Amino acid sequence: MFLQYLPTYLKLKRPICDRFAMLFSIAIIWFYAAILTWSGAYKNAKEATCRTDSSGLISGSPWIDIPYPFQWGVPTFNFGDALTMMFASFVASVESTGVFLASARYGSATPVPPSVISRGVGWLGIGTLLNAAFGCVTGCTATAENAGLLAMTRVGSRRVAQISAAFMIFFSILGKFGAIFASIPASIMAAIYCIFFGYVSSAGIGFLQFCNLNSFRTKFILGFSLFLGFSLPQYFREHHLCSGSGPLHTHSRWFNDIMSVIVMSHATVAAVVAVFLDRTLPFSNDEARKDNGSHWWDKFVLYAKDVRSDEFYKLPCKLNRFFPPY
Repeated sequence: MFLQYLPTYLKLKRPICDRFAMLFSIAIIWFYAAILTWSGAYKNAKEATCRTDSSGLISGSPWIDIPYPFQWGVPTFNFGDALTMMFASFVASVESTGVFLASARYGSATPVPPSVISRGVGWLGIGTLLNAAFGCVTGCTATAENAGLLAMTRVGSRRVAQISAAFMIFFSILGKFGAIFASIPASIMAAIYCIFFGYVSSAGIGFLQFCNLNSFRTKFILGFSLFLGFSLPQYFREHHLCSGSGPLHTHSRWFNDIMSVIVMSHATVAAVVAVFLDRTLPFSNDEARKDNGSHWWDKFVLYAKDVRSDEFYKLPCKLNRFFPPY
């Protein structure tokens, strides 16, 4: 974060401090944490999160590890667990939609048409299927870190994303190299998240400029949805920490898991409440229908309605023929 102040005092021809501030910060603090780890400064258990060797990843990882489908055994099917995962994918789709919109905003692109969002969610579903086949413990979702990194570096090129994906594939096969990056202390990652999530949340707040914030109807929807989005998931999380289970205690475990997955997502709770109130609360007059800003988004609903859509959302390698937007 402190490198953001350097351009004021350090005049360079290229925006190096702006685009590489996060990379330089991670490298410097990571190197400093490694020195403290090797010197024996971290001896207490409370300081384990600052160590670079706390997990033993580097010594325990193989040099080459090629993943293959079903390496952890034959997949099994359980109706309750499958239904829970379907709702978890729905929650991931809601959160990913927010990341899509934030990325388009920071990439100076037009608002994402609904067909492009549907296409992106469909590819996330394919990614989740591949994750399950290869035994990955996490699903596939559009991460807020990428949108925050885009905002910080101001680089929205597709080629950068493609090269980054190639590097991730490379490091997943060469275990030692991937373990080196996985040894970054959790405290450094927490500091990075503070910046990245701040960028993403500010993008969401920026969309409120198209609403009429002087309307009491808009203020109620905004305040009520934000309050429930913060408080309700926190209540479920605290209940899980105290009792090991959610506050719902029905005879159907899968139903309890589904409700916990949905309600523990801040973005999902806030979005569902806001959409429900906006669709059901009556307007005071016809002109007030513009209070929610929908008139500004209407011109971007259809893909072909804006001539710039192909510039931002056209798929490479002529894939638009197989996945056409509308």
